[in-house]
Amino acid sequence: MKTMAEEYDYEYEYDENGEIVYYAVRPNKTQLKKDLAAIFALSEELSELSPAHLKSLKLPELIHKALVEVSGMPHKGARKRLLKYITGQLNKIDLTPVQEQLARMKTQSAHAVREHHNVERWRDRLIADGATAMSQLLAAHPQADRQKLRQLLRNIQKETETGKPPKSARLLYQYLKDLFAESPEAAFEELEDADGFIEEDDFDTEDEFDEAYEDDEDEDEDEFVDDDEDEWEHD
Repeated sequence: MKTMAEEYDYEYEYDENGEIVYYAVRPNKTQLKKDLAAIFALSEELSELSPAHLKSLKLPELIHKALVEVSGMPHKGARKRLLKYITGQLNKIDLTPVQEQLARMKTQSAHAVREHHNVERWRDRLIADGATAMSQLLAAHPQADRQKLRQLLRNIQKETETGKPPKSARLLYQYLKDLFAESPEAAFEELEDADGFIEEDDFDTEDEFDEAYEDDEDEDEDEFVDDDEDEWEHD
């Protein structure tokens, strides 16, 4: 564990008798770089959001405008400079609401992906296992239309045999999606390892920061904080 002296830099002023009359505590440069690395990573994450999701964050207009612009830029020097400008602007505001909203977005997205894979697996099981999978599905969803499911499965078999486009497979997917929306919990009961659909990515913020700035290792981190709005150049 770091000592307080290692974590912070101290500055003192003394009176004529040598007594401390004032001291200031500020984060050291290593800590400041780590903090800015996290905000830079957040800037990149925000730049990849859809327009609707970005708008829902209700960021200050200047930051929102810059993120919209950087999202369409190639991964070159100009993009990195604009991301650094965004980092400086984000560093001036309270990021807690932004991070909380992002977390909610990720949760919703994970659920959507999980539901998509669940529907796909049930569709594939019905096509492959026929009556066995049908019985399991009806046990979990008694309200399902048995006759409609059988007809869709027969049509899928015909389309496969004749080489026609998989129209009925798409219709089966949509039917299952609507069915599971009525009782989502039951949709997972018969599937093994239902929680294994989503693989979380691990991000090393500091490594990403160092990679992004491999050509600027000697650059002063204060530029993130002190960028003037006039320095944001538009092409």
